Amino acid sequence: MVDPILTAAEMRAAEEKAMAGGVSVHTLMERAGAAIAEAVWRIAGGSEILILCGPGNNGGDGYVAARLLKERGARARVAATAPAKVEAAARAASLWDGLIEPLAEARKAAVVVDALFGTGLTRPLDPATAGALAKLCNSAHRRIAVDLPSGIATDDGAMLGEVPRFDLTVALGALKPSHLLLPASEYCGQVAVADIGLGAIDALLHRITRPRLIAPGHDANKYNRGKLVVLAGEMPGASLLAALAGQRAGPGYVELLGAEGDAPPHALVRRAWNAKAISDDRIGAMVVGPGLGRSVLGRDRLDDALATGKPLLLDADALSLIGKARHQRLRGHVITPHWGEFVRMFGDSGKDRLTQARAAAAKSGAIVLLKGADSIVAHPDGRAAIAGLAPSWLASAGTGDVLAGIIGGLLANGLEPFSAAQAGVWLHAEAARLAGPMLIADDLVTRLPIAIAACL
Repeated sequence: MVDPILTAAEMRAAEEKAMAGGVSVHTLMERAGAAIAEAVWRIAGGSEILILCGPGNNGGDGYVAARLLKERGARARVAATAPAKVEAAARAASLWDGLIEPLAEARKAAVVVDALFGTGLTRPLDPATAGALAKLCNSAHRRIAVDLPSGIATDDGAMLGEVPRFDLTVALGALKPSHLLLPASEYCGQVAVADIGLGAIDALLHRITRPRLIAPGHDANKYNRGKLVVLAGEMPGASLLAALAGQRAGPGYVELLGAEGDAPPHALVRRAWNAKAISDDRIGAMVVGPGLGRSVLGRDRLDDALATGKPLLLDADALSLIGKARHQRLRGHVITPHWGEFVRMFGDSGKDRLTQARAAAAKSGAIVLLKGADSIVAHPDGRAAIAGLAPSWLASAGTGDVLAGIIGGLLANGLEPFSAAQAGVWLHAEAARLAGPMLIADDLVTRLPIAIAACL
C-alpha cells in the first residue's frame, strides 16, 4: 500500500481535479468535517469540545465538524478569529446554530480542535492568535489539529512560530510533508488520514510503509537467493556488523572479504582480500564503507568495487572517499549519508532536507538515503519517500552499519535499489522497536528475522 504525500500546491491541484470531475467544494468540506467529527467523537468521551475556526476553508471544515458533533449530542462550542471570508466556509458557518465566541475570549474546554489555518500557511500566527491558541491548548486534556497544527509550514517541516503539541492531527485527503519531517512532525502527534473523496492520487512523494517481501521458493539455493560481499578494512567491527545484518536480510551467501580468521557465526564466509574475488558473477551486491578506513587501502578497495559495475551500497568511509569530486561514479548505486556526510559530499544549499536529497539524487544519479530520525530516500527521477520517526535509541554506534548490511542484503536478493533502500529503512526501525530501550547495534541483527516475518 502506498501512502501519497502532497505539498500544499499539489493538494490544491487534487481538490481542483476532484471539483472538475463534478465534486463541489461544499461536498469536500462536508466530507472533511464529517471525518473530523468522527475522530473527535471517538476521543472526546463526553467531554466539552471547543472548535477553533479560522476565516478560510480550514475553518469551514471546523464549522461542519461542530455542527455534526452537536447533532450527535456532543457538547460542542465554536470560537473564531474572524468571520468566514470564503463562500464555502461562510455557508458552513451559517449552518452552525450555536454561538461563535471570539477566540480571544473563548472559555477553555477539555478537548480543543485547531481548525484555524492548517495547510498552506506561510507566515507565523499573529501574537494574539498564537497566544490564545497556546492558552486554550495548554489547559485542554486532548488537542486535535485539522490537517496541520496552525503555525507549521506544509512542505518542509518548518516551524513558523511557537506551536502547541497536539495529540492527533487529522490529515485531509492525503499526508503532507510536515506530518513526517522534523521538527514539525513532533508537534502533530498521531496522524490519521481522512479520505475526503479526491479519488486516485498520483504523487511523486510517499510515506515509507511496511514492505512486501517474498520468501524463497522450494527450488531456492544459496546462490540464486543472492550473494552479498561486504568489504572489510581498518575497523573490522563495523564491516562485521554489516555482514551479520546482511545475512539476516535475505541472501543465501554472505562473504566478508578482507577479514581473515574463523569465528562465529561460521555461516559467514571470511576471506583474505583478493581483488579478483569481487569479479565473481554470482555476486548480487556489495557493501562498501563500514569500517573501510580512508587510507590508500580503503581507496583502492573502493575503486576496485566501483570498477566491477555491480550494485553497491556505499556508506561511511566510502562516502568520505568519494567526496565532492567523484559523484559521476555513484550512478545507479545506493548511498546512505547522515547529514554531516551529505554536506561534505554535496554542500548545504540552505534548503530543506527533502529538497536537498532530491537535488543530490538528480545530480549524482544515485539513490540517496539521507539518514536521520525522519529518513528520506530520493530517486534521480524525482520520486522520494519519507519514513515515520524512527526510535531515538538508534542514535548509537554501529546502527548505521547494520542499516547498510540490511539494504545490501536486499539488493543481493534482487530487490531494485529504490525499493531496497525503503525496505531497509522500515526493517531497521522495526528491529529497533522490537529491541526496545537501551539497544545496541548488535541487538538489531537478532531482531531482524522477526521484523522480516511481518513482511512475508
